[in-house]
This record gives sequence, C-alpha cells and structure tokens, in this order.
Amino acid sequence: MAERLDGTRILILETREEAQFSRLLKEKGADVLQCPMFTIEDVPDARPVEDWIARFVADPFDDLVLMTGEGLRRMLKVVRRTCGDAAFVEAVGKSRRFTRGPKPGKALREIGLAPDVTTEKPTSEGIAEMLAAYDLTGRRVGLQLYPEKDHAALIRAIEAQGAVVDAVIPYIYDSKAADTNILAAIDEMESARVDAIALTSSGQVRRLVDAARTHGREDQLRNALAKTPIASVGPVVSDELESYGFRASITPAEGAFFMRPLISAMSVALARNPSS
Repeated sequence: MAERLDGTRILILETREEAQFSRLLKEKGADVLQCPMFTIEDVPDARPVEDWIARFVADPFDDLVLMTGEGLRRMLKVVRRTCGDAAFVEAVGKSRRFTRGPKPGKALREIGLAPDVTTEKPTSEGIAEMLAAYDLTGRRVGLQLYPEKDHAALIRAIEAQGAVVDAVIPYIYDSKAADTNILAAIDEMESARVDAIALTSSGQVRRLVDAARTHGREDQLRNALAKTPIASVGPVVSDELESYGFRASITPAEGAFFMRPLISAMSVALARNPSS
C-alpha cells in the first residue's frame, strides 16, 4: 500500500523529538523500536550562560546566530530564573537573527519572533557560507553553539570577516547510561530483526559509533548496518555516515529534509525492497 509502513520494524535513535517521530511512524503502520541514546541536560556550571545572557540583555548583539532550537529554549530556561523573559526577548528582537535550519526558527516563533535569514545548508559550513555574504566588520555576533562538536573553524571564519564573536553552549549531552540500549539495538540489526534504521541528526551517527567503539563492538556495528537499510533525513546526516564509511540508502527528496518526507521515502523504498 502506498505511503504505508505496515509490517516493518523501524529503529529510531531517541532524541528530544523522538516522541513525534515515533508517533508519525506508527500512524503509517510501522512497529517502532526506540533506542534511548542520551539525554539533554543543563550545563553543570550555569555561570557562563548567565554571563552571556547578561551581556546580551545589557547591550544586544548586532547579529545572533542560533544553531539549535534546543539552545534557545535552554537559554530561556536560564532567563526565567534570572532576568525574566521580557528583557531577553527584547534583546533577541533587536538583533539580526540567523538560524541553522528550521528548528531554531520554530523556537523563535514560540517567543513571537522569526529568523531574518535561514541557511539553506543546515551545517556549520552552511552558516559560514551564509554569513560570508554579509559585511560583519566591527559587528558583535552572538553565537549559540551545541555540544560534542568542534566549532573552532566556524568561529575563525566569522572573526575573519572582522566580527567580534561571543559564543555560548547552553546544554550538554549525557550519554553514559544509554550504552546498553545502543548495544541491544546493534544486536537487533545484526540479527536482521530491523527493516530500517532512521537517522535524523549527525549526533546520532557519532553516538552510535562511539558506543560501539567503547565496547569493542565496531565490527559488529559495521556488519549490522551492512544488513540494515539506513534512512537519512538529509545531507548533514548522510555526510556524517560517509565519514565513518557508511552509506544511506534511503533519503527524502532534495530540499525536503524533515521527518514526514523521510517517512514517505522509507515507505516507498521498503515497499520496493522488503526485508526477507
């Protein structure tokens, strides 16, 4: 049946949007195997985040670059216990707002604002390319980053344009407790009990590989993924897979890098090539 996943077992790697992704897959008839990979937590020391917010509120940045929606929401959590929403939202409204993909834009709309510019490539490189089109000489750029990623090249690229960069990472990943879940998921794939693994972020790829390496199971992971179709939400995830020697066999149409188009692509691919 077109646009259905009846009879398929789909592995998803749990994220903050896992519940929505799982619901959409189940609506299409899939049996969803959920694998918790990490939790998102507040930073242990909130002072750097509080200080960044205080600088922003006192003298709003000329430009604000939001890399993730989670980052803005975590900062709002800090704001609510320090200076209050109004002053922070006012400061954000005074800045020219750049976003990496649609998720930060969604978080902005939750506070009544919208991005001025959204990168076509939702990567650090895409952000650098987007900003290269603007004169940043002498401008103060607030840069919200995310954990487990080396952002030095992005910061250097912005500074090379004459800007003063003020960066902040407002949350961390806690992944230790989830290793057992990840190893169990690898076992399921290697035993051919999974029809596809669906990946929606590059961090999921890194986490999967890191857990396998930590426990001496990298060869098993490679064997498991060789047996299991890999569905990638877009080029960021596909590039990350390729950096480890893996390849996505299912991707949505060009430019449609969201969960629903990914699910549609999976329904077509799995109907055409059902697992034995």
